[in-house]
Parts: sequence; structure tokens; C-alpha cells
Amino acid sequence: MTMKLKTLACLAALTLGAPAPALAFAAGTITARHAWVRWLPNKLPAAGYVTLVNTGDKPVDLVDTDSPDYGMAMLHQSVSNGSTQTMVMVDKLTIPAHGQVAIAPGGYHFMLEQPQRTIQPGDTVHLRLKFSDGETLDTPFAVKRPSATN
Repeated sequence: MTMKLKTLACLAALTLGAPAPALAFAAGTITARHAWVRWLPNKLPAAGYVTLVNTGDKPVDLVDTDSPDYGMAMLHQSVSNGSTQTMVMVDKLTIPAHGQVAIAPGGYHFMLEQPQRTIQPGDTVHLRLKFSDGETLDTPFAVKRPSATN
């Protein structure tokens, strides 16, 4: 279904009172689903999570991210080294052809620092996800409490 058809279907559902489909945002062959941020108080770094789905015939790399809501947005991965866990910055993340990648707690995550405004649970922030095929996906992320797990 094309983005135009998805938009029309959502509008029709809202107009007719039918339940709207789960929100997903697409750029080319990449779709972002279930985007959310775990907020922390006192301007502590927040973490962003999303599932990226590639409906295309070729793998696509996530190569950069930025945000109008944060001064710094970086892709990190949590790595276990026996009894300790560290975070390492990731330059790119491949979304396989006809596959998906979960950027989720305990693994990959967006490290979000230097909020540009007051952000709190219930807000929406935006991340611009940039891909190796030249596409950019401006994705809204729901801001949730520190206790959120998804």
C-alpha cells in the first residue's frame, strides 16, 4: 500500500469512526514502527527505540540520525562483557532485504543528549533517520516514563 493510500485509509477510518491502524512512518522501502523514547529527568540522556522494517529487495543501512529536539542523537549498542555491560557507538546498522531490525532495550538504541526544550512523558520528539539509499525518515517518537519497557 502506498503512503498516499495509507493516509487516505487513516483519514477514512477516522471519519467513519473505525479504529485507525497502528501508526507507521515510511521512507522508500523503510518503515518505522513503535517509536518511543525512555525519558529521564534532569536533562539526563534519554534512549530512543524503534523497529525498522525493510520491504525492499536490497539491504539498506541506517547511516546517521539527528533531531531538532536534541543537540546530540547517536546510535549505540549495549554490549555485554561477561559481568559488565558497555555502550559502543555504531556507525551504521543494516536492515536486511525483506527483514527488520529492532532497536530495543538491551541492544541497539538511540542515545539522545542535550534536549533543546523541556521534554517530559506524554510529549512527542522527532528523529531524522538517514539511510544509505539517500532516504531520510522524519519519525515521531512518543516520550514515555523511565519505567516503560515498550
